[in-house]
Amino acid sequence: MSQEIRLPTSEEVVRKLRVGDIVYVSGIVHTMRDMGHRRAVEIIKRGEKLPFNLENGAIWHCGPIVRRVDNSWEVVAAGPTSSSRFTELGAELVRRQHVRLTIGKGTMGKSMVDALREVGGVYLIATGGCAALYAKQVVKVENVYWLDLGMPEATWALRVERLGPLVVGIDSHGSSLEQIVLEKVRQNVDSIYSREKVDPSRSYVWWPKKIPGLVEK
Repeated sequence: MSQEIRLPTSEEVVRKLRVGDIVYVSGIVHTMRDMGHRRAVEIIKRGEKLPFNLENGAIWHCGPIVRRVDNSWEVVAAGPTSSSRFTELGAELVRRQHVRLTIGKGTMGKSMVDALREVGGVYLIATGGCAALYAKQVVKVENVYWLDLGMPEATWALRVERLGPLVVGIDSHGSSLEQIVLEKVRQNVDSIYSREKVDPSRSYVWWPKKIPGLVEK
């Protein structure tokens, strides 16, 4: 399934997405990295309002390279940054701000999986190494907040047109692409052990046998 999501969106629209679906995003997305997440959560916990609206919107884990052109800004590169480190603070923003789309790279932990299921949001995986391509999908820099944090750490409000392709990595029903892939790997490993008559409980080498990412049964 492939579809375009226009922002702001709704819980009803997002709940229809499933792990593995291909998504293109249009509208205004807000970039956030480490310091942006921390500042946003601190402001919310003080009972204050953010200077931008995240409700029914999207957070992009991205530190864009931006240049001044006359009186406006132009995005030169906009690649995703690894998202796992934003799991706790990201989950906090999803719950408190009803963020529908979180865009990043790699995996995110259980706190985010739980928050997306509770609120009705999804985590969309962007492709690393495509910063120049994604920059071309930014049609306008609408605003910038917290520039005192530095260019990549500031929160940029970017108007994008068909940002993607993005893959649903975690859906609003608790399904995770990471766990699906790891389960498939486990099944393949078990199949190979059985075919080759390998006893997984026996140590055949002097160093520990481990399959990266697999949880012990």
